[in-house]
Amino acid sequence: MTNESRSAERTDEVEAGPTARRRQLGFRLLALRRGCGLSAEAAGHQAGMSKATVSRYEQAKGNVRWNQVKQLCEVYGASAEETAELIGLAKNSKVTEGWWVPYAGKLSDPMRMLLPLENEAQSIWHLSMGVVPGLLQTRRYATAIKATPGNTLEPERVTEFLDMRMQRQQILQRESPPEYHVVLDESVLRRKVGGPDVMAEQLDLLLDRRQEENVTIQVLPFAAGAYSAALTSFIVYGGPDPSLDVIFVENAVGSLFLEEEDAREAYGHARAFLRDEALDPDSSAELIAEARKRHLQDQK
Repeated sequence: MTNESRSAERTDEVEAGPTARRRQLGFRLLALRRGCGLSAEAAGHQAGMSKATVSRYEQAKGNVRWNQVKQLCEVYGASAEETAELIGLAKNSKVTEGWWVPYAGKLSDPMRMLLPLENEAQSIWHLSMGVVPGLLQTRRYATAIKATPGNTLEPERVTEFLDMRMQRQQILQRESPPEYHVVLDESVLRRKVGGPDVMAEQLDLLLDRRQEENVTIQVLPFAAGAYSAALTSFIVYGGPDPSLDVIFVENAVGSLFLEEEDAREAYGHARAFLRDEALDPDSSAELIAEARKRHLQDQK
């Protein structure tokens, strides 16, 4: 079964979290405004608020005031039923209980957006071309990853960062965990991070985690060859509705959160292609076990 179909089946089973509610509210307010043929400036003027506030709500940025949502609904001529639904989304759109909230002041802007998405995702699809994904890392493996120049942290910050990474992994053990599908480039298995013992421990964890019902691990082998498209690591966070899916791409100069329909379609094709090109989960496990054995042989 594909992640897309799993997500569709679970749409009515899992209540959307605050971030998803805020984004859903934004999409629906934008659709209402466009249906009326109003600019953001005109809508704001009629509702007694600024253009910036209208745009902020539509882009799901910051907290939401339900009374302003009610004013916008009146301007747009929304039905009583839809107005009540949107007010409900607004009233329940504030993040107050996320485990990361106490750390918010220390997080980068991308991480402040990524953690709520990750916490609320009903599915997570990850292509990793460089290292084992954070949700599957051992602490020793994470510690051994070298910091790039300009990103070195003080020792106490490193400890805090590692603690947060380990805490993030708890979403895979909760009562209703997301469906987690990982495609690893074979280089991730072969790259020596922290020495043979660290790699053996890390690959053991991959073999253990693949046994969990909600975790699928595939390996994209060297034998599959090269690709005409320049593939880079990316993550797709699946929401309670496909229209809420977010693609996360990170590189040396910044991070991108892609939500446009054409981006979802393009990355959907990429996921299907990679899923077919990668080894099946059992064959992937055999390759992971072989890589583990090779690391230990190199130690001798």
